[in-house]
Amino acid sequence: MKFRNLLAATAAVSLAASPALAQSGNADRASAPAAKENRLGGSGDGSGAGIILALLAAAAIIAGIVIAAGNEDDTPTSP
Repeated sequence: MKFRNLLAATAAVSLAASPALAQSGNADRASAPAAKENRLGGSGDGSGAGIILALLAAAAIIAGIVIAAGNEDDTPTSP
């Protein structure tokens, strides 16, 4: 009985101490400077991303309608 209590106390202490032990004293992170800017949207103002997002949304809506309206065969396969 005492051994089980000792194991429970050890587990509780290890769970409570884990976050404190995982932190290091010198954990400052700095971002590296970028050599070139990434302009996936074209001019960099984000207008191209909006068009792509609108096209993807329209395609998802059309695909949902096609899936919902398809396969009108509701007859059972077994007699």
